[in-house]
Amino acid sequence: MFHEFSSILRDFFRQSAGSLYHIVIVAMSAGVALLLPIGAARFLSFWSHVEQDKVSLIAVEMTAAVLVMAGINFVHRSLRDRALADAARGAGLVSFFPRPAPEAQRRIMHVKEEQGAGRTVMVIGSSGSGSLMDQVGDLSSVLDRCLEAKIFLVNPFAQGTQARMEAFGRPAGALPAFREEVRQSITVLKQLKAMGKVVKLKLYSDPPLVKLVILGEYLWLQHGPADPAVQHMPEYVLRRSRKEQGLYTFYAQYFLQRWENADFPEYDLETDELVYRSRTGQEIRREPVEIGPASFGHEPPKHPCVDAGDPFQLLHAPGPYLPVRGYDVD
Repeated sequence: MFHEFSSILRDFFRQSAGSLYHIVIVAMSAGVALLLPIGAARFLSFWSHVEQDKVSLIAVEMTAAVLVMAGINFVHRSLRDRALADAARGAGLVSFFPRPAPEAQRRIMHVKEEQGAGRTVMVIGSSGSGSLMDQVGDLSSVLDRCLEAKIFLVNPFAQGTQARMEAFGRPAGALPAFREEVRQSITVLKQLKAMGKVVKLKLYSDPPLVKLVILGEYLWLQHGPADPAVQHMPEYVLRRSRKEQGLYTFYAQYFLQRWENADFPEYDLETDELVYRSRTGQEIRREPVEIGPASFGHEPPKHPCVDAGDPFQLLHAPGPYLPVRGYDVD
């Protein structure tokens, strides 16, 4: 209730800002016109006193010189900032949010909720922790109101996942916790699918370069590797340019190319299977996956095997497989 009231209040102030701006300009013009004669008289009186005092005259000249230099520096900085603003506008950059600031995080969530209603949400993430499965996460309310969701998460049982986590400074036993985070994210996506949402999940195994969220005309971008320090990295907002020359188009194409890549399996949220397809979209094979409760009291296995304590695992060793009868590998 409070959130809806604050949204209505912000919309009211945003709509009345233009009218208030014109009222303030007219009031200031009237004030300057009324005070100009009095100010001119006082200036002439002050100057007649200063021109007879050398110390006061030198002080006034130095003050004037400092003000002129400050004005020139301000103009130079304004021109430089304007050039940078034009470059950012040409690239499609519309906002910059430093993540550690609480107000910035609230602003990020508000803008995503505003832009995500009735949209197709496209996401490249790590495990989905803090964005998909949290009730107060970045995308929790967005997914509730979107039309379709296409989600990319890290394959938790890929052979290189453990090595990459160790390279980023995480402890050797962090893989089970990471798999549990992915399991919880999949549970959330299953709930959304049960509500009638069109939800598709794919898993990628190569090192993540970026974390991005695409909501209609806007794209949120953040540094990608799953390093704890990355959570404090800034987040950038890009907007689609009508001339198709900005970074929005680049990253949107990056997402679509990865999404259409046949090397990344789709996770069937109904049957808990990894579905591999050919380049033409024909199904080649399925690999059953078991999702169970987490157990972190042991080290992750070095090779794929059935372990009741592993929250996310293949039911049998991966490949090589022969294609499903009736399908050709393209």
